[in-house]
Order: sequence, then C-alpha cells, then structure tokens
Amino acid sequence: MPGHKLDPIDRKILAELQEDGRMTNVELARRVGISAPPCLRRVRTLEEDGYVSGYHARVNARALGFEVQVFAMVGLASQAEADLVAFEDLCRSWPLVRECHMLNGEVDFILKCVAPDLSTFQSFLTGKLTSAPNVASVKTSLVIRGAKDEPGVPFDVLEERLARTA
Repeated sequence: MPGHKLDPIDRKILAELQEDGRMTNVELARRVGISAPPCLRRVRTLEEDGYVSGYHARVNARALGFEVQVFAMVGLASQAEADLVAFEDLCRSWPLVRECHMLNGEVDFILKCVAPDLSTFQSFLTGKLTSAPNVASVKTSLVIRGAKDEPGVPFDVLEERLARTA
C-alpha cells in the first residue's frame, strides 16, 4: 500500500505542504509539532524519496488571458508501446497541452489544453493535433466552467483508511 513507510508526522508534513508550499520550515515545524531541524530533514527525505515532486504557484489562466480550456480525447491508430511513447513525447512538446493522460477504454489519451482564444486552439487542433502521426481520431469538449480543481490527494481519506487498517 502506498504511504506505508510514512509515519503520521510525515503525512502531516505532506498535507501541510500540499496546502501551502511557501510556508517557512519554522512554520511547518510548528504546525506538525516538531522542531525545525528534524522537520527540514524529513522534508528533504520526502523530496528525495519522491513523495514531493515539486513546488509551484497555481496561476490563474484566465487572469493571464487564457480564456479557453478544452479537453481533447485522442484515439490512436496503433497502441504499440513505441507509438504510445512517441505520442506522449509529442504532447510534451506542445505548450497548449497542459496535461496528458493515457486511458483505458475507447479513448487512448485525454489532453487538457489551454489557449487564449478559440482560433488559437483551432489552429493547434487542425495544424498539429489531428495531423500528428498515428492520430486516428480527436473529439473535443470546451470547458464552460470549472466547479473544482484540487491538486494532490485527500489526506483525510488516507488517514481514515490507515486508521481502519491499524
């Protein structure tokens, strides 16, 4: 089970960092109930072990003029591993593609794209995505509004599950 090596303090550190990755180590240590030096050691270990994969600001795309958000469902002609990897590499090269997830089922990939306007997205769609090697089909859905956008994991659910198994 993921997280089995983490003790309650490690999980609390991760939960606090997920909420506010900019807080000082002193504030983080205060919130989790330990002193600053061991807190910093724990944070570095969590980073080295891959539990923390990075820190970033959540930027408001619309405030920066990216008015269009689209989900594109992509079907590939071939699902051979080399072709899947080639498509993923191509997605990483496209700035408008912000997320790329391989799926099981009728759709091979779902892409989350942002663009400043519909014509910019349409140019990307027709000039790059639909004409990309191995792309057999693309269906798009324009986001009207978002009701929830939470990064990370629900630590309260994790703690409940661990309490039931203890």
